[in-house]
Amino acid sequence: MKLETALRASATAPLRTREQPLSFFEFWPDWLFYFPVALHWIALGLRYGDFSLPTAANPTITAGGLCGESKLETLDQVNGPVRALVARYTSVVAQPGGMARAEQALTAASIDYPLVAKPAVGCNGTGVQLLRGRDDLARYLAEFPRDERIVLQEFVADEGEAGIFYVRHPDEASGRITSITLKHVPLVIGDGRSTLRQLIAADPRAGRVPHLYLARLAGRLHDVPRPGERVPLVFVGNHCKGSIFENGTHLATPALTEAFERIARALPAFHFGRIDVRFASLSALLRGEGFRIIEINGVGSEATHIWDRDTTLREAWRAQFFHYGAAFRIAAANRARGHRSCGFQAMYRLWRRQKRLMAAYPMND
Repeated sequence: MKLETALRASATAPLRTREQPLSFFEFWPDWLFYFPVALHWIALGLRYGDFSLPTAANPTITAGGLCGESKLETLDQVNGPVRALVARYTSVVAQPGGMARAEQALTAASIDYPLVAKPAVGCNGTGVQLLRGRDDLARYLAEFPRDERIVLQEFVADEGEAGIFYVRHPDEASGRITSITLKHVPLVIGDGRSTLRQLIAADPRAGRVPHLYLARLAGRLHDVPRPGERVPLVFVGNHCKGSIFENGTHLATPALTEAFERIARALPAFHFGRIDVRFASLSALLRGEGFRIIEINGVGSEATHIWDRDTTLREAWRAQFFHYGAAFRIAAANRARGHRSCGFQAMYRLWRRQKRLMAAYPMND
């Protein structure tokens, strides 16, 4: 069965059925897609006199959440009633004897298996895994870079996942939702004859980007799924790791905007970033209900609706220019209020450290 058919059968099926499996630029090399975005950043840096200025957009987060910040740092700042919406989490440092400390921390946080493990410092879903038991946790701890911190988070089993981008200028009384991305798990469905490798190769979308899935599924590629068996190809909700993204920006409702205004206000001086949630029902989400927060990202986050296969290159670049322009404008207003950027050298050091760590993390699920 084709991947599109499998998706339509899921609880969080795409809103639209499309003929084209990919947009023509969807998997361009980063340097090619982001080249004009980088030029735009440089132009803004010259205009505002500081290439690192956006790091002041969210003053209470390291580098404004551009790079190198800890996921714990951001989640820990959520206060008030909104904190109940955050999926429970704890953390542990990868060290000898870390298993005992991890299990103690899980017990204290009332987190049971399955759970999600992710690097405290990272992006793009790198190193994120679903751990189903003690053996998985022990393996993950052993594979993780020594002395680095791991976030252990409650697994929210709801099938729906969305990334919702919030922007508020400091002079504005309230912000707005500028992007909604609905994330879909790519599936293939067994026919009782074909191997998993063959099912991936035959799929109109997965077969064009098999490198996103084959290495991760290497131990299962010769398995023959049963007729009708649904096989997810990736767990982490990240486009560059193989998840399918759909533009849902047009779905923003006053109720959803109000709910995310409350979330943003539950963090001190949060003006710009993407809040990732899991949900069971899209209709409930649009009423501002029935969701859990799994991550909050700052300036380094992206309005990921641009990776919808129907988005044009012009629309994608326009969205990038708008959001990074907003980050500079917000940070400039914060600078006028006495907040400082981290400076180009510190920004570069944080980026280098993050890149080094990401290269050492275990493969994501």
